[in-house]
Amino acid sequence: MRSVARKSGSTRVVLVLADQLNLSLGPIARADPSATTLLLLESGEWLSRRPYHRQRLAWILLSQRMFALEAAERGFQVELLRGDAPMVDLLRGWRNRAGASTVAQLCPIDAMEPAERETRAEFAPLIADGLLRLTPHEGFLTTSADLDHARTAEGWRMDRFYQQVRRRTGVLMEGGKPVGGKFSFDAENRKRWDGSPAAPTPPEFAPSLIREEIVTEIETRFRHHPGALDINAIPGSHAEVERMWSWAKRMCLPLFGPYEDAMSRKSRGVFHTRLSPLLNLHRLLPKTVVADVAALELPLPSKEGFLRQVLGWREFVWQVHRATDGFRLDAGIDEQPLQHPGSAGFPAWAGTPWTPIAPPPIGVDGGARPNALAANATLPPAWWGAASGLACLDHVVEDVWAEGWSHHISRLMVLANIATLVGVSPRELCDWFWSAYIDAWDWVVEPNVLAMGSFGYTRMTTKPYVSGSAYLEKMGDSCKSCRWTPGRDCPIGPMYWAFLHRNDTVLRDNLRMKLSLASARNRTESQKSSDHSTFISIRDLLVCGKPYGGGSAHRPNGVGITPSSGDAK
Repeated sequence: MRSVARKSGSTRVVLVLADQLNLSLGPIARADPSATTLLLLESGEWLSRRPYHRQRLAWILLSQRMFALEAAERGFQVELLRGDAPMVDLLRGWRNRAGASTVAQLCPIDAMEPAERETRAEFAPLIADGLLRLTPHEGFLTTSADLDHARTAEGWRMDRFYQQVRRRTGVLMEGGKPVGGKFSFDAENRKRWDGSPAAPTPPEFAPSLIREEIVTEIETRFRHHPGALDINAIPGSHAEVERMWSWAKRMCLPLFGPYEDAMSRKSRGVFHTRLSPLLNLHRLLPKTVVADVAALELPLPSKEGFLRQVLGWREFVWQVHRATDGFRLDAGIDEQPLQHPGSAGFPAWAGTPWTPIAPPPIGVDGGARPNALAANATLPPAWWGAASGLACLDHVVEDVWAEGWSHHISRLMVLANIATLVGVSPRELCDWFWSAYIDAWDWVVEPNVLAMGSFGYTRMTTKPYVSGSAYLEKMGDSCKSCRWTPGRDCPIGPMYWAFLHRNDTVLRDNLRMKLSLASARNRTESQKSSDHSTFISIRDLLVCGKPYGGGSAHRPNGVGITPSSGDAK
């Protein structure tokens, strides 16, 4: 146990979770610092529960430790509980050691409700025993009533949800009508980006002893975790978070809208703000972001497009995940959660099992397994760093293992699209996103991957988001460096048709798929046979860790797996 600040006379204890790191949020916003102890947790079991990207670990550790210093400066007593045990055991251990030494330790520990379903399950025994008392999560901007407005006979619909939230909050509304005459400018925000205007470079932050300490810890205690580490790319202090937000408003948002779907090797982020990890850790509050953007002088397509991501989609996925208990409430017999958290194909790539520091606590399982399309292929090693032979996939995977981030179109239309065309298990794909991305939490990745990315869960999306090579060529520039040519010998086109062939029965009543399915049915028998052969060939090669078309099965820089200490920046 480490104490950042110690003060006598504390009468209240508040638990602050790693994704609630803001002094203006929850019970601590109303607490008297001179009479309150804050508890923070650094559980080795939790941090190694999956093969999380090193950069994700760095974000969590740096953000939490900087928050602890800020809380101490505000006058709180701060106890940082560290150990290999699960979070629930660290809390029980603290209570046992504290005994009855103060009034506070005889009362329940106060906490804001965990955003993650997995953490709520872990803490359920503490709540049942009266040791933990929860208040509603205050970091989100919507309610279950908003979600009720989005319900249809087929499920929930994001457009209805977003329109309801806009009407209720008045954001981008005038006289009861949307500013600009419509709720969404998505159709106008699909420009290709060829390098001009120039994309901004994200800020870097000054080295510090805390940053050096975290790098050393990750390279020793968490040395088996994959991915590169760049500690100076992470805004840690409140001032650094504000600097990142100022950069995003000034350099990214004016051109965000038109180019939000563009992918390029010239810039990983193009005009995306990269704020998702800050929002999900609540180092930057969503309500602040929405208010600031609504007040900015910005082109309407950029302003609306950005607010739709934060006030619309982000809130929608959290509400649906919560309402369905993480997609468990309507799961079929063959879709029950896995017994243990998955490692997303890591062993096949690394040649060794993933071994967490400690076993997970009771109540933590491997997540729901909706699988409407009965896709059961294992995740290929290409997602961990083996060459696939497809430049679009290899480029995005390289970016992800370099920094734990890529924007939403490369996630959806490259990583998830190709995995879905290959027939990868939605659960394995979801666990990979959870491991690989710095902004990943269960309420984020499960709706985005199990529903939108793979169409495993069908009640919050209207169709599978799959495409052939034409879209990838239109919105990105990876095709220029690929050995395969779209429309001629690129396998993604035949894989797309093969996907439609084998899922025709499941999708035939989907109105948004009727034209695509009709086109698939009109292909000749020879074409259908060739489509299927291409699908079988690329699936089997990738699952075995071999690239389509031959060549080396591993990248020259080995970015996907456990970089040496020399790779840390």
